[in-house]
Amino acid sequence: MKNSRRKFLQQTTLATAGLGLSGSLLANPFSGYQSFGTKDKINFGLIGCKGMGWSNMQAHLKLPNLTCVALADIDQRVLDERTKNVKDITGKAPKQYKDYRQMLENKDIDAVIIGTPDHWHCLNLVHALQAGKHVYVEKPLANSIEECNTMLKAAKKYNKIVQVGQWQRSGTHYDDAINYVKSGKLGNIRLVKCWAYIGWKDRLPHKPDSTPPPGVDYKMWLGPAPERPFNENRFHFTFRWFWDYAGGLMTDWGVHEIDIALYAMNAKAPKSVLASGGKLAYPNDAAETPDTLQTVYEFENFNLLWEHAVGIDGGNYGRNEGIAFIGNNGTLVVNRDGWEIIPEGDNIDGKFVPKVEEIALQKPEGNALEKHAANFVEAITTNDCSKLNCGIEPGSIAAINAHMGNIAYKTGKKLYWDSENESFDDDEANNLLKANYHNSWELPKI
Repeated sequence: MKNSRRKFLQQTTLATAGLGLSGSLLANPFSGYQSFGTKDKINFGLIGCKGMGWSNMQAHLKLPNLTCVALADIDQRVLDERTKNVKDITGKAPKQYKDYRQMLENKDIDAVIIGTPDHWHCLNLVHALQAGKHVYVEKPLANSIEECNTMLKAAKKYNKIVQVGQWQRSGTHYDDAINYVKSGKLGNIRLVKCWAYIGWKDRLPHKPDSTPPPGVDYKMWLGPAPERPFNENRFHFTFRWFWDYAGGLMTDWGVHEIDIALYAMNAKAPKSVLASGGKLAYPNDAAETPDTLQTVYEFENFNLLWEHAVGIDGGNYGRNEGIAFIGNNGTLVVNRDGWEIIPEGDNIDGKFVPKVEEIALQKPEGNALEKHAANFVEAITTNDCSKLNCGIEPGSIAAINAHMGNIAYKTGKKLYWDSENESFDDDEANNLLKANYHNSWELPKI
């Protein structure tokens, strides 16, 4: 089956005639949603229901005037479990779909949440936008830089509300920390450190190939990824340690931390990037992505250092994840537990005199994921994408930088980035920018 954009439109009858949409509505896609303010419910569908997809749906279901009317997943066991979960919460069972494209034909759905593995994000998002849905898409935005750019074009073309699941953007303590960084009190910031030390992840044991579990549409799960025999290691959750579907900790955690760092520093694309690491903790386990990695990004006036390690919890400043803005006057450290200021100072007459006031740990308030969901719904109801805490552009910036780190690691070279031409100074690296689709799936042409 040829799954190009044209074929998708034919198969799912989302052409103008099939939807019964007038030319004026297509020209102004928001016009069909002017009734949100008085509508009894905003109807959501969920694509990819097991992990973060379900966490995101739960956060949205805590909001008033919102319901889940449809679920799409390739695993019938997951569909049945989540159908019961939704019914327990809302009192009504959602419709089930094994193929998300059929779900997108449902005209009652106003918005979708995408919680699929990374290699599906681009197709899911573009098809949802073409179907006239608003989208909340899990991070990282995509599994390649080319896909990120395609998704940016699609969001601009179809003019819908798109929130990326980098929910730290909705944590008020991150706002406070970012405002402090931008105040200039830290002095000249020459280095920003971002890190994730994941002690809970042990070695991934090798498992033999097998037949897919009953009720799993494995061919659909693979989608545009290379065709391979089913292996449990490459399936639910642990897919993220294999290049076909994801980018390891660099894209899994990196987008969260790098996003906050670049936002605070008002930076987008680096001048150069280099990376070093590998499978240093568990060299013989089944995972492909590096368990240890250091990546250095060179920006105009500062360097950004990303580092990650699995099997270790002892990260910088006693935190297993976080961001540190290191300035001449002091260091601001922020993570999901709060933020604090560690001052630099001078020894004057045997006494430490700080250059900036020490600030003890400022703890977060509320649930940032739930705030992120509420922010998405507010943007929908007001038809105003400027209200989004993490729209598709910042989502793409974080994802692109994370993928740059992986490309530098794969090539083993220091790479220089040409922002004007959106390319590296190296042919091998430029080939890794691309999305390579398989199994007759095609990258959408926008």
